[in-house]
Amino acid sequence: MPKAQETLLEIDLKALTHNVAFIKSKLKNDTKFLAVVKAFAYGSDAVEIAKHLEHLGVDYFAVAYIDEGIALREAGISTPILVLHPQPFNFKTLIEHCLEPSLYSQRVLNAFITVAEELKQKNYPIHIKFNTGLNRLGFAEAEIETILSLLKNSAAIKVKSLFSHLAASEVIEEKAFTLKQINTFTNIARTITKALGYQPLLHQSNTSGLLNFPEAHFDMVRSGIGLYGFGNEREFDNYLKPIATLKTVISQIHTLKAGDTLGYNRAFKANTLTKTATLPIGHADGISRQLGNGKGFVFIQGKKAPILGNVCMDMIMVDITTIDCQEGDEVIVFGREHTAEQLSDSINSISYEIITAVSQRVKRVFVR
Repeated sequence: MPKAQETLLEIDLKALTHNVAFIKSKLKNDTKFLAVVKAFAYGSDAVEIAKHLEHLGVDYFAVAYIDEGIALREAGISTPILVLHPQPFNFKTLIEHCLEPSLYSQRVLNAFITVAEELKQKNYPIHIKFNTGLNRLGFAEAEIETILSLLKNSAAIKVKSLFSHLAASEVIEEKAFTLKQINTFTNIARTITKALGYQPLLHQSNTSGLLNFPEAHFDMVRSGIGLYGFGNEREFDNYLKPIATLKTVISQIHTLKAGDTLGYNRAFKANTLTKTATLPIGHADGISRQLGNGKGFVFIQGKKAPILGNVCMDMIMVDITTIDCQEGDEVIVFGREHTAEQLSDSINSISYEIITAVSQRVKRVFVR
């Protein structure tokens, strides 16, 4: 790719292909693959990512909300799409776009059955979520009989999958808890499957789960962060490639004398002669204000340039005193070598937050 001349997010689809291949290498041939493309495909571009993944033959997509699924359908995506957190008020719209809901409580299950029956659906695919320890969304194991009663009384729906979510599959110290979750889900699935008389898909593993707990692969695994190049552990990060590189340029260079201040609230004060570069990227583009005042950094000519003063809405200023550079030079905020995970560590955050924060006003460029 040519050097950046503006702020842009460069998305490497070859790296995405590599990550899919690595993840699939951990699975049995008959294990289905669900790709999580919620939140603009973790801050990249949901439509382009989904099109590429569809070409690679993934079995399912997952989004958080119905509007995200509609955007994929309108872009021509035909692969099944699971909506992880649908809201009952737009169940009709969900059905109209052939999206499949995660139903996680009696309230939402009842609401969906009502809408499906009103629209004269038959065997509409639904996914029943169980809470096995994350305590976020999901039916309790004690609600199995109620669920079965509701399912038995309606021909409008059919269970496509039973699933749950691991809470700490990347934390070795929590292995016993994870194994307990897997055992609980196994027991739930066995009971419901026997009562249904047919076998829904079973899935529980996220990226860390599929890498660390092969016994929890079941019929399908879900991968989100792994697709985008992060394995939540240094061991697996070495085998994955971050797909996104956030680039910008130097707009202007200033020289501060000792005693000069910089930026809003005069948050930085130079103690010695200091050269600074102003970059056209700020908190409206996804650069957290927490990264200001020396905590965060960018890379110019391969060298680290700390962020000085407060992050502005559209700009940041960085220290280039020891870097030989000039106006117009390319700047790397994060990418393959200098990763979003390393940047997130500087503010005690996680790679997810850094990459999903990239604003939609930042231009996306694809490497194919």
